Amino acid sequence: MSTTHDNNPAAKLELDGKTYELPIIEGTEGERAIDISRLRPDSGYITLDEGYGNTGSCKSSITFIDGEKGILRYRGIPIDELAEKSTFVEAAFLLIYGHLPNRTELRNWSDSLAEHQMVHENMRFHFEGFPVTAHPMAILSSMINASSCYYPGLMTGQNPTRFDVQASRLISQVRTIAAFSYRKSRGLPTIYPKKAYKYTANFLHMMFSMPYEDYEMDPAAVRALDLVFMLHADHEQNCSTATVRTVASSKANLFASAAAGVCALWGPLHGGANQAVLEMLQAIHDEGDDGSKFIQAAKNKTRRLMGFGHRVYKNYDPRAKIIKKTCDDLLEKLSISDPLLDIAKRLEEAAIHDEYFVERKLYPNVDFYSGIIMRAVGIPLEMFTVIFAIGRMPGWIANYKEIMESPDSRICRPRQIYTGKEINSYIPLDQRA
Repeated sequence: MSTTHDNNPAAKLELDGKTYELPIIEGTEGERAIDISRLRPDSGYITLDEGYGNTGSCKSSITFIDGEKGILRYRGIPIDELAEKSTFVEAAFLLIYGHLPNRTELRNWSDSLAEHQMVHENMRFHFEGFPVTAHPMAILSSMINASSCYYPGLMTGQNPTRFDVQASRLISQVRTIAAFSYRKSRGLPTIYPKKAYKYTANFLHMMFSMPYEDYEMDPAAVRALDLVFMLHADHEQNCSTATVRTVASSKANLFASAAAGVCALWGPLHGGANQAVLEMLQAIHDEGDDGSKFIQAAKNKTRRLMGFGHRVYKNYDPRAKIIKKTCDDLLEKLSISDPLLDIAKRLEEAAIHDEYFVERKLYPNVDFYSGIIMRAVGIPLEMFTVIFAIGRMPGWIANYKEIMESPDSRICRPRQIYTGKEINSYIPLDQRA
């Protein structure tokens, strides 16, 4: 390490007999990065980092994660404080606007969500175009894009004065679209939102009520699902959030950027993790196992344990610590008898107490517990990733806003190392083998 002429620290890189000084950037929590933005124009070289595991794609003030210490903070506030004292709606405001709302701001924010929760009535015809076999994530992404067509102001360039309305409209309507998608897939009549219900309760109402009878709300179930939404609200530069930022960098509108995020989240290596947990539990049950044989197979590395360990958290997922208690309380409150949940508890006990799992820090993560909660609440398996998308929407919107407001924002355009053929020639069709 050296210092530049203005006494800022810099790294030295030697290439082809020349030395290049690369500025060192330090974040507010001490993370350090080597700024390589001048590397290619100055030296002709680029860096290669498959999957961007060691590459900082942006500077952001939204979420901080320390995977080694098991820390997650939204705008500097520890996630455990928010989980104990806040709600998903309040956390959404915090992420998007950078501060906790005062009483007036929170009331206006909640009123705006209620005002914009209805999708345009003509969108009902779009739902009819999907087969009953359509995955809810495909419908969700398509309908978010379709919804934008009913707001011409979205298509006429960036209008900061309309951002507040568009943000509340998107957060509110995503649950309406999700519920409509589920009802369509089951051949059930559409249930409209009720202004009297708060955010999460309204979603459950639209999911499970019938025209002749409203769904009976259990406060414990509503609170548990609200917590699932909150714990998924943002998680730094994951695949879907990075996708939203990439699309936003082209100055695409908010709805198009969010729809792209839904598509990225759909992948089984990302948002499908909690669904994979329940599929694992079902497979164990179908084999007549109570989990004991599976645990041994996982130790022998012949079976993969889903919902344990985390790519970012090298210790314990802080969200899992929070959601575990809510999960335990909910199961006790609902007195559910479910063989899959019994298997889940056996796997959890093994992961917490078995030396094999403890040594490898294969603790249950947030996907493990959120999957159990959603099953207990009655959310069908195909909707698990949709729930994730609803929860993640505030983080996507916050990152979109950050891109649009940054004076240094540039369109994302990664480089590559070409490994194909050298100069080649066109061969006429009649001469090809």
